[in-house]
Amino acid sequence: MRTLRASLAAAVVLLGAAELRPAPVIAATGADPAVVRTDTGAVRGTVSDHHRLFQGIPYATAGRWEAPVPARSWNGVKDATEPGAICPQVGTVYAPISSVEEDCLFLNVTTPLAPGKNRPVMVWIHGDGAVGAGHFSDARKLASRGAVVVTINYRLGVFSGFGFPGLKNSGTYGLQDQQEALRWVKRNAAAFGGDPSNVTVFGLSFGALAIGGHLTSPGAKGLFRRVVMQSGETMMDMPANSIVPGLPAAPTFAWRSAEETQAVGRVYAEQLGCEDLACLRALPVKKILAVPQIMNVFQMYAYGNRVLPVLPSKAIREGRFHRVSVLAGATRDEHRIFVGMNYDAAGKPVTAQQYGTLLKEAFGDDAGRVMRRYPLASYASPSQAWAAVMTDRLWARGTHEQNTLLAKHVPVYGYEFADRDAPMFLPLETDFDWGAFHAGDLPYLFPDRQAPLTPAQKRLSDQMVGYWTNFARTGSPNGSGLPTWPRLSQGTQSLAPGAVRPIDYAAEHQLSFWN
Repeated sequence: MRTLRASLAAAVVLLGAAELRPAPVIAATGADPAVVRTDTGAVRGTVSDHHRLFQGIPYATAGRWEAPVPARSWNGVKDATEPGAICPQVGTVYAPISSVEEDCLFLNVTTPLAPGKNRPVMVWIHGDGAVGAGHFSDARKLASRGAVVVTINYRLGVFSGFGFPGLKNSGTYGLQDQQEALRWVKRNAAAFGGDPSNVTVFGLSFGALAIGGHLTSPGAKGLFRRVVMQSGETMMDMPANSIVPGLPAAPTFAWRSAEETQAVGRVYAEQLGCEDLACLRALPVKKILAVPQIMNVFQMYAYGNRVLPVLPSKAIREGRFHRVSVLAGATRDEHRIFVGMNYDAAGKPVTAQQYGTLLKEAFGDDAGRVMRRYPLASYASPSQAWAAVMTDRLWARGTHEQNTLLAKHVPVYGYEFADRDAPMFLPLETDFDWGAFHAGDLPYLFPDRQAPLTPAQKRLSDQMVGYWTNFARTGSPNGSGLPTWPRLSQGTQSLAPGAVRPIDYAAEHQLSFWN
């Protein structure tokens, strides 16, 4: 049950939801730029003044809890002007979307309009793991810097992380989908003007966690050259009460052993009235989704199988990962979103007395030391104090360990998104001070009309897009007109309007204390 509750906590790991708006169509001259021939057939997308957009391209098919296989070929020209179906999911307070469509393995490609070839390819893995779809992220700004950007759908929740005796590679179906999408990219990048030998896979939160898995997965070898991990949880554990009140401590944030995955699956099979796989596979999607919290319980990926032979955090600590360049970091106030949503926004702000109780339950005999290091007098409220503790202990500690370990073997560029006035784009109506919250950097890469930026923030957005696309192109974020970004050994790059500069990340988050 501890693992079940830990899985519930992952439900608040957020996704990018920038809305795509139709671009004006212009007449094509000569060869039709709206038509591209992939290895399975031709597709017709949308051409605008500056971009080409191809949506809803099938990259694979998969039976329920089966490995994906490449999509079948088709005759003629397939329409690619609308997104494909999103994978089965139920809505949340921050993402009111739903679907019961299992035929959902589609991807979208955004390219510059100008002819070109050997452009860097960026493959986006959206966050959350229980809700979302690739087409919600508007990649036009990234493409405007010369990148071919691919956003993907993959199976979510119970259709991704479910395990049961007899199921091969239980709990990894979403990861398998992502790898199949990367194989599609390798085969088809050149048709869209991209360089199949220069692929960067990037993602935020649960998407970055998945990338941590791919770094250690044998099946991902050679599928990408660089990675960008934004607010990932690969190395994180969970102290008691860290995400939601009453949640006990857990050794990992979102990994689960294959044996435990199957044990949890048996429990839920009983709730669904099934004793075998045939029964489970025959159930309507609606019946499966009707089981309370079933999507969130199976957000975790399983290890101890052919897809993830070893717990990824253990593999990284032992130096067993693919040697690729890394850009990775977190936000300045990661945990405020979780405290704001699960304490303050729930009408139960942390009190001074409760702060002491939370510290005691999380840190036992060390609670007094933590209280002295994070005294209530230093914060606007007990909720902010608790958020600061967990930002440093949970997120900063895990991020810094990840980056430091990777940097022993490969080039690593660390960052901290530090705009404490970042617009809140989620439908959360409260006066809570979100600061530089988890996922607050999304609208700076994927413009979202729900998150308007000030002129200074637009400048930061331009800089971040430049850094990300430079890294995808060359393996270094540095380029003309941008403040110099050092490698990790020389500092972590702080990203804030008018204040892009290296900082001592470990000192800022008091990691000598936590370590």
